[in-house]
Amino acid sequence: MPKEVVPEEKRRRRRPTKSGTVLSERLIVEAALRMLREHGSAGLTARRLGLALDCDASTLYRYFRGMDDLTLAIGDALIGQALLGWEPTGNWRADVRDIGLRIHAAYVAHPQAALLTANRVTGRPHELAADEAVLDVLRGAGFPLTDTVRIYHAFIDQTLAFAALDSASLALPSASQRADDDRWSSTYGRLPPTTHPRIAEAAPLLTTRMLTSAYPTALELLLDGAAGRLETVTGARPAAG
Repeated sequence: MPKEVVPEEKRRRRRPTKSGTVLSERLIVEAALRMLREHGSAGLTARRLGLALDCDASTLYRYFRGMDDLTLAIGDALIGQALLGWEPTGNWRADVRDIGLRIHAAYVAHPQAALLTANRVTGRPHELAADEAVLDVLRGAGFPLTDTVRIYHAFIDQTLAFAALDSASLALPSASQRADDDRWSSTYGRLPPTTHPRIAEAAPLLTTRMLTSAYPTALELLLDGAAGRLETVTGARPAAG
């Protein structure tokens, strides 16, 4: 059976670590994010985390039921970073766009953590707040419930999929990143129109465009489709912004 997690208020009464640090869930998650950034997911273990926090590894299980529980907390922390300071403006399209770009940016800022958590459902407070915000914005704009859920589903999966894809590129060794980027000009940019007419035609654009994330473009296409659907069901003109 999983160990019982000690309530936060009881944890705070416990003695500090040898270095004088009073542990908290937030502190452990921050240390885990640093460890992921420096060593990747393979380097994140209870033993190493305990060493980094100057505590016995078993102490971590007063805060988390196991490493998988910690993984969910890390994912929720990334969403919390994305939502920090966000407020709805009343323009549904601008608000959904802002949430999407914030979530994507928060994940790619921690690529190793993104690869570990982007496909997880945490059920934790920040994730719930993000879901509630997107659903509320869409419902407030006048989308029927069925369309709201369909658009939300496509939006959040698209956001996290691009976060994982872009993070996977960022997590590559720098030499591999440069090689992948250079291939657009060294290979695609040199193909002759006699054998690859469409690639040759698009090469000047491909060699620059493909070095950036397609997420903003994909998001705009999704929002275009959502705006068209809203106009169909309500007669409302597409929102600007």
